[in-house]
Amino acid sequence: MKLSFPDCAFFRSKKARITLIVAVLLTTVLILYSFLPPSPDPDAFFSRSLTTNNIDEQFETFTKTLFCREVSGDSISLHFTLEHPESYGILDAPVTFGTFVSTPELPAVSLENTLAALKRFAPEKLSADNRLTWKILESYLQTALDCAGYLLYEEPLSPLTGIQSQLPVLLSEFSFKTAEDVDTYLSLLSTMQEYYQSLLDFERTKSDEGLFMSDERADAVIQECADFISMGDDHYLLSSFEERLDEMGTLSESEHALYTAKNKDLLTTQVFPAYQLLIDGLGSLKGTGTSDQGLCTLPDGKQCYEAFLKKSIGTDRSVDELEQLATSQIISDMKEMKNALPASQMAEDVVLQESSPESILLELKQKMADSFPDIPDVTFTVKQVPKSTQEYLSPAFYLIPPLDNSTENTIYINPRHSMEGLNLFTTLAHEGYPGHLYQTTYFLAQDPDPVRTILDFGGYVEGWATYTEMLSYYLAPVSKEVATIQQKNASIILGLYALADIGIHEKGWTKEDTLSFFSQYGIGDEKSISEIYQLILGDPGNYAKYYFGYLEFLELKKAAIAKWGEDFSQKRFHKFVLDIGPAPFDLLRDELKQTS
Repeated sequence: MKLSFPDCAFFRSKKARITLIVAVLLTTVLILYSFLPPSPDPDAFFSRSLTTNNIDEQFETFTKTLFCREVSGDSISLHFTLEHPESYGILDAPVTFGTFVSTPELPAVSLENTLAALKRFAPEKLSADNRLTWKILESYLQTALDCAGYLLYEEPLSPLTGIQSQLPVLLSEFSFKTAEDVDTYLSLLSTMQEYYQSLLDFERTKSDEGLFMSDERADAVIQECADFISMGDDHYLLSSFEERLDEMGTLSESEHALYTAKNKDLLTTQVFPAYQLLIDGLGSLKGTGTSDQGLCTLPDGKQCYEAFLKKSIGTDRSVDELEQLATSQIISDMKEMKNALPASQMAEDVVLQESSPESILLELKQKMADSFPDIPDVTFTVKQVPKSTQEYLSPAFYLIPPLDNSTENTIYINPRHSMEGLNLFTTLAHEGYPGHLYQTTYFLAQDPDPVRTILDFGGYVEGWATYTEMLSYYLAPVSKEVATIQQKNASIILGLYALADIGIHEKGWTKEDTLSFFSQYGIGDEKSISEIYQLILGDPGNYAKYYFGYLEFLELKKAAIAKWGEDFSQKRFHKFVLDIGPAPFDLLRDELKQTS
């Protein structure tokens, strides 16, 4: 078996989703409240909805108010969520990255107030769509509240998924439609040191509480920051800026030159010093971490991990139940893999006819048509990760489009991971069709309540992408036996990562324990396993949401087959889960029980 790193999706909202970013800048529990003042008291918040006697109109006003409050908290979230914020009544929002909050009580109060306001609405009196939104929002807020006390256990500077790696890519994708967009972008850069100072203050508070990262992880983040600065005049934030100006096509030569000069000046005087601030600050905090092992070795760490895991996956299963589910699936996969081996003469690495990412995506779009509901008519662009960040970013990721313009989509491929053949085919299925791009644009085409688009259900989103990635092996131009072997191998590897996540953070596995665990499955690549160990240490639950989200979809499909009998079809099942959209899995199971 060959170890690999799962790909990720770039999410647009800091408050809500984060598999990779700032919009994506932190993990959800931290993101939801680090950038905003606490919500008003329930009476004040609820009263905004009382301009009509219609309960559904009141509820929709309430959720719109919540949505606008959340996306207005920082300019990155606002820009990537809405192309036309004025259409939602958002005018003159402050230009800011936001700031970090280091006091757990503040997010807890915010969540409690929002929950209290939500519960002023009786869900049974709402329409079916609004009742579903109520249930999903209530579950999300309650789970986030359960995590609120563990605010300082969050790590916004994790290797690979941390702000230091993700924010520059978002900045390079900050679209310029008007001169106002350019001005907003440059104003943001002028606040970079202030923003990173608040991040460093958060890390210092973690240090004071004995919760700072290990020296090894700190060194990795410091190296990332140093590499970012070292590009100098060849920096992609210079070249991408000029490319975006050129694409506007409305600037005069003098305006273009003025903007270009200002951007270069801000990189030199604000952005690079902000990264140097992190380098110096993290260097001074090295040695203050009290543990270089999993969360369970910290005070209340086991309870913290269980809360994080529930939030990350969106599951009501216990850790023991998840572990049993994973073990059972791995055993099943190994049996099927063994049965397929005699019928195949394939080599471990399958070589397919060389095709461009774009042609592969179109092929996937065509081949999935029989098993999935109609696909929204959208466009996509495939880009390469900038060379300076290739070492620190995932093999691939999808950048979610604005809520009010979902027709233009972007997928990034990281050349450093040398993806080709079957690996490239299944990766593009994960990020594109029928994975992230398809699921996202399908959901947005349903015209959901805007507040639902900023709620993070990583288990559903990454579970769906992983589920469809596994299906895509059987859409590839290879024999059924080859597809089975490769798919089961990929599933087993990801399952081992998820079990290692539990072992490290719930059982306190050391690096040696982790090496021993993988060796039981014939995997002895010490360097790769050490890398996996460090990644899991820095981002608890990240691998788990991919695998357990995938398993939850498999379990849901089994339940659908049992309930629908002869009326079951792949297309009907996929339509069922896609129509509901991102949600906790217990709610999906309840909704399935109500189908006929």
